[in-house]
Amino acid sequence: MIKITSENDIVLYNTKRNIATITLNRPEMAHAFNWDLMKGLYDCLIRAHEDEKVKCILLNSTGDKVFSSGIDIRAASADDATYLEKMREFGRKVTKTMLLMKEPIIAQVQGTAIGFGMELIMACDLRIFAKKSIDKMFFRMPEIAIGIYPQTGATILPLLAFGLSFTKKILFTSDKFGLQDLQNINFPTRIFPPEKLEIETKKFMRTFSKRMESFMYLIKSSLTIMNNKLIERWYDLEDSCGELAYQKHTKKEFDEIIDNLYNQYP
Repeated sequence: MIKITSENDIVLYNTKRNIATITLNRPEMAHAFNWDLMKGLYDCLIRAHEDEKVKCILLNSTGDKVFSSGIDIRAASADDATYLEKMREFGRKVTKTMLLMKEPIIAQVQGTAIGFGMELIMACDLRIFAKKSIDKMFFRMPEIAIGIYPQTGATILPLLAFGLSFTKKILFTSDKFGLQDLQNINFPTRIFPPEKLEIETKKFMRTFSKRMESFMYLIKSSLTIMNNKLIERWYDLEDSCGELAYQKHTKKEFDEIIDNLYNQYP
């Protein structure tokens, strides 16, 4: 087993057999993403991708209450005006990498996920959840409610994962939703009681990792290739909309802006 840690053990990385496990480890801040955590996650994804022995990846976090509370807005210092811009840019890079890399990624979700934390779950290929009620584990996409335009894949990932109707619901309302809502749209791969989540996930990973890697790589990659042009264009479109979102325009001017977007992204 190889264990690699970033500064202050903010991301834990280990490999066992042919499975790489990437663990978010910032529990004192509910695994909120500052720059070190964001860059650490990306570096671990690339490390797993470049490791010839790694066939699949498990993404999880420490503790039992929160998977990740999203991007740490409070980490922006007064003298670093580019912090949120950097985080948006690298957040897109992380979720896009997760979608496009050939190795299947499995999320082990033991607690609440908000914003970018939920995006990571949606960017994974399979998801294993602890069975908890919404009062103990909920999910939320709060960007519109806090005045931040979603630019880290937040319009793309739910559309791929959930479809149009549920995507509009969670983005427009910023309402909390729970495991039952996700079950209704067949999003979880497996669900286990909290006390059995870790051991059952290990069993699942052992079984899953025995599949032929050529089958795993080519199935994921073929599905990705089928959607690749859409994914690339959707990220570009989301970025363009993010640039426009903070500008002031009349309703009539927005008609022309949106018509141009239709023409630019036919």
